[in-house]
Amino acid sequence: MKSTLYLKFIIIYIIFGFLSFFTVGILPSQLMLDRLEQNDSQNLYQEANLIATDYLPSYFQEEASSWAVHSQLKAMKLYLNSSLWFVEADGTLITSANLDDTTAPEAIENFDPAEIGSSQYMIGDYHGYFEEDVITVMAPVTQGFYIKGYLLIHKPVSYIQAICNRMMLPIYITVIVIYILSFSILLAFHFFIYRPLRLITEAATQYASGNLTYEIPVNTHDEMGYLSASLNYMSAQLRDMEEYQKKIVANVSHDFRSPLTSIKGYIQAMADGTIPPELYGKYLNIILFETERLTDLTKDLLTLNEFDTKELLLDKTEFDIQEMIKNTAASFEGACTPKRISINLLLLPDAATVYADRRKIQQVLYNLIDNAIKFSENESTVTVEVSERGEKIFVSVKDSGIGIPRKELNKIWERFYKSDLSRGKDKKGTGLGLAIVKEAIQAHDEHINVISTEGVGTEFIFSLSRKES
Repeated sequence: MKSTLYLKFIIIYIIFGFLSFFTVGILPSQLMLDRLEQNDSQNLYQEANLIATDYLPSYFQEEASSWAVHSQLKAMKLYLNSSLWFVEADGTLITSANLDDTTAPEAIENFDPAEIGSSQYMIGDYHGYFEEDVITVMAPVTQGFYIKGYLLIHKPVSYIQAICNRMMLPIYITVIVIYILSFSILLAFHFFIYRPLRLITEAATQYASGNLTYEIPVNTHDEMGYLSASLNYMSAQLRDMEEYQKKIVANVSHDFRSPLTSIKGYIQAMADGTIPPELYGKYLNIILFETERLTDLTKDLLTLNEFDTKELLLDKTEFDIQEMIKNTAASFEGACTPKRISINLLLLPDAATVYADRRKIQQVLYNLIDNAIKFSENESTVTVEVSERGEKIFVSVKDSGIGIPRKELNKIWERFYKSDLSRGKDKKGTGLGLAIVKEAIQAHDEHINVISTEGVGTEFIFSLSRKES
């Protein structure tokens, strides 16, 4: 991003100021000048008709001398800031009252009373008699039913422009003040948008280079703050994921290396004669046990990979969960007999039909019952109970084994995690069973909870839907 965005905003700010001054300097000024010219022209026309009607006819009636008329026009000159010419019907000057630096001709050349037309006024130098543009109005002076002469009033446009400029000055000052105040927008952009964006861009660069420890120091409570907090949270999650991946790789490597080392050692010992043939059976059973560990670990990793890749498609059907519980419990007869453990089934009187993936739920039941048997004491009981509430079926698997310490309850769902109490009893476990259970239940949009007391026992409870959502 560098300075591109900031430079663009400054350029836009400058262009905005230029356009503002240009627009205010041209458009309102011209509109106001046009309006003032129109108003002054109307006023001049009304004054010209008033004088031509009330005062000047007395001159042709010989009731007023040219001097009296001149005095009257001179007074009106000061009042109107204009030059006043009183002429005969043919344009010959009778008397006049002129502004400074202006004179009236003895006779107006090519005098045409109709040249103004219906607009009541005209703007120009009036046949070249003025060095600047003037507004000219004309009123006829009549006696009886005849036009005896005309009164012409010439007002310089510069007077009107001066008035317009004085009226526009507050507008110019206002625009300048607004433009200066709008600089605060630029400052706000710099502090509230540009600087946070620079920090966020720097963070993105750091993350791209692998520095996930970089934290964006933005603490506002707006969208920028929310974005910064989200990116900080993302980097923390990525760090955790990176550490988790390293932990997964280390655990997998360890769990593969141990049985492979045992298998390799025993096979080499058998091959070089260190182990006599009469002991082959014993060590082949150990090799078989380690091979089964590798098989279980590989199978569990492949199962979890289905959940991780988000490509798991559940094959949901309706089936009786109680029938599945019976069949699954029966498969543990060989594991229960040596420890004299009994499985107590507390089932509903009627069929408990659920809508779920049969294979995944069977794996959930197998893992939970397997754990319950594995961590139960000899001559104890594992209880599997089915209950219903509304549209949900709840399955509980409860043992009276070693239990789980309170501080480790939230960790049992982590992959490869084994509590200190379970390590001595779980020789063949991969530490992935409960992770698979939770992933499978969550894939069904259901929940699983655990209740455990150290030295008393553990109970897992999960829910399933009775019918299709």
